[in-house]
Amino acid sequence: MRNAASNLLTPSQSCLVLVDVQEKLAAVMSRREELIARCAVLLRTARALQMPVLWCEQAPRALGPTVRELRELLDGQKPFEKTAFSCCGAEGFLPRLEASGRRAAVLCGIEAHVCVFQTAVDLLNRGFDVHVIADAVSSRTEENKAVGLGRMSAAGAVVSSTEMLLFELLRDARHEQFKELAAMIK
Repeated sequence: MRNAASNLLTPSQSCLVLVDVQEKLAAVMSRREELIARCAVLLRTARALQMPVLWCEQAPRALGPTVRELRELLDGQKPFEKTAFSCCGAEGFLPRLEASGRRAAVLCGIEAHVCVFQTAVDLLNRGFDVHVIADAVSSRTEENKAVGLGRMSAAGAVVSSTEMLLFELLRDARHEQFKELAAMIK
C-alpha cells in the first residue's frame, strides 16, 4: 500500500464520502453548525472539481433524512441507506465507488468514532487512500471525536482540514476555480 500521507490529492483520483449527516444525529453533535458548514464547502468543492460524491444515511426511517442544507447540494442524487456502521456495508456503495475509478476517498460526516471510523478502516483495508477532514467530522463529544481521529490516523488515514484539502486539490492560484472556491473559506 502507498503512503497516502506523502501523496497530494488530485480531483481526478478523489471522491467525497458524506457519512450520515442526518437531522436527528446532527442535532446532538458537538459544533453542529461548523460541521454542516464545512461539509457544505466540501460538497461545493467536489461539484466544482467534478469529484464524485457518495452519500450515506444510517437507518433514515429512525434518524431522519440528511440535513436540508446539505441535501439541497446533492441535487438529483440518492443516498445509500445502511444499517451497518461502515458505508462499505451499504448495498451498492462499494460497486459505485469501484466504478468511479477513484482510489482516494475524502471522508466527512458523523460520528467520527463510529461510522466515519469504520468506513475509513474498511476503505484502508481495501487499498484506498483515505483522507478524513477533521473540521468536517463530529461526534456527540469532543473526546469521542478526538479518539476517532486518533484511531483513523493510527490505521493509516490522513487527517486534514477543509482549507488544507481545498488548496491541495487546487494546487495553484491560477486554477480556474480558485477564486470561487477560496472565497468559501474566507
